[in-house]
Formats: sequence, C-alpha cells, structure tokens
Amino acid sequence: MDLQSILKIIGVIALISLVLSGLILAVAIRKLRKIRLPSNADFFTAVRAVPLSLVVGIDLLDLALESFSAPIIWFILNRAGLQALRNVAAVEALIPISGPIPTLTIAWFGARLFKLGKAYDPDIIETERIGPNAWAPRR
Repeated sequence: MDLQSILKIIGVIALISLVLSGLILAVAIRKLRKIRLPSNADFFTAVRAVPLSLVVGIDLLDLALESFSAPIIWFILNRAGLQALRNVAAVEALIPISGPIPTLTIAWFGARLFKLGKAYDPDIIETERIGPNAWAPRR
C-alpha cells in the first residue's frame, strides 16, 4: 500500500466517524436535558449519569477530528452542564494518539461495572440556598 491509499482510508474513516458522531450527539443531547447533576459531581458520577450515546458520540468525534475536537467537546459538555466530564474529555481529546481508543466509552462501562462514583437518582430535587434557612429548587 502506498501513502496515498492509506491517507484515503484514514480520510474515509474520519468522515464516517464525523457524520456518525453528529447524529449520535444530536440524539444524546435531547436525552441530556432531563439529567440534573449536582454542581460538585465528580467524573465518575457524571459518567454514570449520562447516556451511552453521549460518550460514544464524543469518542467518535475524537476519532474523526483528533486534537481539533477538544474545543467542540468542551463547548458541548459545557452547554450540557457536565463540567466534571468536560474537563476530562477535553484533556483526553488533546492527547494526540488517543483518538482510536474509546476512552470515555471504556470509562462509562468501568464506572457502571465497578460502581465508581455516586449513582444518579433522577427523583432527587437539587436545591440552592437563597437566604438564611431558605432553599429553592435549582434551575
């Protein structure tokens, strides 16, 4: 195989990964609107709470764009309110050879398999202090 055919194969894989990540992330973002994590949630708590489609979409985006995906991942996870996941995912996206390794997907399965972090309970209402002895639901 010559260099030109290898570059074509890599380009096709990147293009397919980019399209798939866009579709998967569009579905995942709709599911994220229902998730309310505490502001002090750690990485594994955030990973346990998010749907599998989000981490697969982020890993596909990292495969497609390599280090250039870090700002996009940062923006998506910041808008979703997943700061703990945002920091780790953006740093992981900056590592040059980590694109083909689905690290967030592995972390998602590992967090659920080994019960890392706190379990997400969608029925808990998060509150914030608005005054002395006064609390209101967090928005």
